[in-house]
Amino acid sequence: MKKSAYILLFILFAFPSFSQKRKVQNQPYADYKLYHFGFHVGLHSQDVILTNNGVATPDGKTWFAEIPSYSPGFSVGVIGDLFLNPYMNLRLSPTIHFGDKTVYFKELTGSEEDVQAGIRSNYLSVPLDLKISSMRLNNYRPYITGGVYGAIDLGRRKGNPLLLKQIDYGFEFGFGCNIYMPFFKLAPEIKFKFGLPDLLEKNRGDLSNEEDKIFTNALSKATSRMIVLTFNFE
Repeated sequence: MKKSAYILLFILFAFPSFSQKRKVQNQPYADYKLYHFGFHVGLHSQDVILTNNGVATPDGKTWFAEIPSYSPGFSVGVIGDLFLNPYMNLRLSPTIHFGDKTVYFKELTGSEEDVQAGIRSNYLSVPLDLKISSMRLNNYRPYITGGVYGAIDLGRRKGNPLLLKQIDYGFEFGFGCNIYMPFFKLAPEIKFKFGLPDLLEKNRGDLSNEEDKIFTNALSKATSRMIVLTFNFE
């Protein structure tokens, strides 16, 4: 009897503490819709991996390019989500990334002043991702994503010392967490995008001054990459 009383007291006192850990789930069937839509807004940072070739100009000067700092840009887009199974979704999320980057050209011997080239790029990116989610814990559900994307630069302007091609494509991966609100899902998400093609425009017929071509000739390759932080509303 004494042992039974202890067990009964344990159950009476322990059950409230256990029940307090259980929370009412918001939108318990939100993840089981065949398809749904949403939108996202956020910030990003554009970067270009520049490969210097070290080729000297006819007058013996060698130029090197670098992007020493990054400036944040603004991203906005829409989301289309297709349900595959309880843990996997297919997502199409067309997004416009408004941003720019500044390239500095330095002459090796220091006999020339540095040349600055600002590149404004407004990319319309269309990624297709596979989203893999974990089990839901109350009103939280972490996930990872991965896929491919194609992009077109809507802000491309000719006449700059450095010109990038208009079409880009590559792969991306990221992670985030669904937070279930009473009327919608909020998901902070980070993505890493890596371009595959060489974006360096070597045919510079748009330059009226032949001397400006030395900056293009100083590079052998340019590939893009981007980090994107968005807040998804679904």
